[in-house]
Amino acid sequence: MDWSVATWWWVICGGLVAAELASGTTFYLLMLALGAAAAALMAHAGGPFWLQLGVAAGVGGGAVTWWHLRLRRHPRAPAGENPNVNLDIGQSLDVALWRADGTAEVRYRGAAWQARFVGAGVPHSGRHVIRAVEGSCLLVDAA
Repeated sequence: MDWSVATWWWVICGGLVAAELASGTTFYLLMLALGAAAAALMAHAGGPFWLQLGVAAGVGGGAVTWWHLRLRRHPRAPAGENPNVNLDIGQSLDVALWRADGTAEVRYRGAAWQARFVGAGVPHSGRHVIRAVEGSCLLVDAA
């Protein structure tokens, strides 16, 4: 079986996608796979090998650069503060009594949790909103 150059580019593209799925990087290998796919399309169009390499480097490198700059402009919130990761963030609960150190024991989702006040001012009893989670401690603010 004689493989064309385009087939090799598609194999490289598939290998990069598989490596991304196995490693779990932040999409950098997928960006390089885009470059390999663009080179495969250039090979199908009959472009010379030097042009295929240039397209792979240009598209893949450009996509990696774009993705890196995008991550720097829009940093991800830590998992303990990200409502897309932790569905407890933004939920409300009632605090009956605060201790002097700014902590309380609260009932939330049918279990006892530690709560720590992270808002401005002095903690008071009543309705609070979960702003973050640190282990089994809920960081709350006044509602």
